[in-house]
Amino acid sequence: MRTIRNRKRTATIGAAVTAALALALTACNGDDSGTKSAGPASNSAPAAASQPADTAGSSDTADTSGSGKSADTATSGGGATEAVNSSTDKSKGSTAKTGGNVSDSYAYKHPCKSADLSVRVYARQGSATQHVIEVNNTGANACGLSYFPLTSLGAANAKDHSGDIRPLVPGGLGGAPAYPVKPKTAAIAVIDLNPSGASGALTWINELNVLADGDHMPNAETLNFPLGPDVKVLDPKLGLYRSTVADAVSSMKQADTKS
Repeated sequence: MRTIRNRKRTATIGAAVTAALALALTACNGDDSGTKSAGPASNSAPAAASQPADTAGSSDTADTSGSGKSADTATSGGGATEAVNSSTDKSKGSTAKTGGNVSDSYAYKHPCKSADLSVRVYARQGSATQHVIEVNNTGANACGLSYFPLTSLGAANAKDHSGDIRPLVPGGLGGAPAYPVKPKTAAIAVIDLNPSGASGALTWINELNVLADGDHMPNAETLNFPLGPDVKVLDPKLGLYRSTVADAVSSMKQADTKS
């Protein structure tokens, strides 16, 4: 199915950010087991997230000062991007709001809106094939997402996206009507572009397309994240939204159904 691209904007960090806020953002960093928290929105666009820490006890290096689709990225072995790529919606906003309804029951009845979300994609440290999709809620209230983000992999300059690759996802889903995300917290999913590491992988793919909620959001709100030039894709797998990277990785390994 063809993905309709939406214009993206890279979140920028305003000059007015204080040293105390920088320390607070740093304190959010952790390993795979830590729940990720959203940061405040920037002055120029709503829902800009704080940089998350990744695996193996050390954090990624982010550069969100660029313009266009995403921040500048550097590649490592296997083509995994080392920098954090981020996109925000086009609506107006300033800082994250607090003091709203944070209950799961409220989230189940109120799907997340793009205006209250910031989406980041970054390479999982220690893996050449896995990327983390982090959806931050910067709104005032809890909201609900679909069980996993709607994703596809393709070529950024392709005119026909009917051949884009969709990852496998875990099957047999049920339970709560949505994945609840409280304010200033994140829903995390992990995609593995080449789980087996086998040769014969596709090399023409250079872009990951992400729609945070495929059940309620229109395709026009899909965000496009560039991948490294040496990315290789073969039978990709995507996990469900979870609160930590470690749990998201475990979910990804259970993927067995076409999305």
